[in-house]
Amino acid sequence: MKKYATEIKWGLIFAAMMLTWMIMEKVTGLHDVHIDKHPIVTNLIMIPSFIIYFLALREKRDKDYGGVMSWKQGFISGVLIGLVVMVCSPIIQLLINNVISPEYFQNAIAYSVEYGGQTQEQAESFFNLQNYLIMGTLSAPIMGAITAAIMALVVKRSAPGRKILFFRVFLPLHFLWDYNGRSRVQSH
Repeated sequence: MKKYATEIKWGLIFAAMMLTWMIMEKVTGLHDVHIDKHPIVTNLIMIPSFIIYFLALREKRDKDYGGVMSWKQGFISGVLIGLVVMVCSPIIQLLINNVISPEYFQNAIAYSVEYGGQTQEQAESFFNLQNYLIMGTLSAPIMGAITAAIMALVVKRSAPGRKILFFRVFLPLHFLWDYNGRSRVQSH
């Protein structure tokens, strides 16, 4: 378990961020009086999500991998964070539904029927605890993998000696260019 301590830690931090985000949505009225703005504003959760993944992968690189991490190592670490979030998702959704915003589904159904062009049955089939439990559990590893793939590109760092390989392969061609990047091959 110590090998995965960083992923577990940041997965739990991510879960706490999700709960905090839901509290902020509730307090700002996005679950009732401003529910019309909810579909747009809720997508801003991507900003703290990317920040958390960046911080998590940077910590993994610097503390667990000694400052060097490949894209693959970062991606795997990020996927593991997503799996931790997946395990937490049902608990998070139950807390949101039962403690933070128990009236959200009723409000979302009413808004979708009145303004969203859905029938009562369509809205009820989408806005319910069972559906949100399934969506949250399935989306956590998928979105985690997408975020991990992007952030692993940002955070990866090669060992200093690996750049030498590039020069060993392409250095024999150095005679074609001068040191200012201009071609030494003269066209007549």
